Amino acid sequence: MNPVIGLSLGRVAVGAVAVANPETAARMFQLDPVGNPQLGYVTRLFGIREVALGLSTLMARGRARTAMIGLGILVDAGDGATGVLAMQDGTVSRKTALTLIGPAAGAVAGGLVALVRR
Repeated sequence: MNPVIGLSLGRVAVGAVAVANPETAARMFQLDPVGNPQLGYVTRLFGIREVALGLSTLMARGRARTAMIGLGILVDAGDGATGVLAMQDGTVSRKTALTLIGPAAGAVAGGLVALVRR
């Protein structure tokens, strides 16, 4: 599958789960929605961002799509960095941080592959 389409559809799927059922999405990332009731709000924000970024990338063509891929790489790099910071300050355990950092790093790599193939 084309990496741009795969990443975009993955964003839409993860985002849709986060919006529709933030508790499930939080648990998927090993976060505690019961111990932190505000997590549902933030998870939905994340979900809406992912759906918007995924759909925008799918709809874009030419230079606009290249720009959307670059934006996705920046967002995913930021997500990975946030996971590292959360691990460093003890907000999340190392194990949880890896479940946050791993997908973000994979998405950055996928985005870079997509840019190279364009």
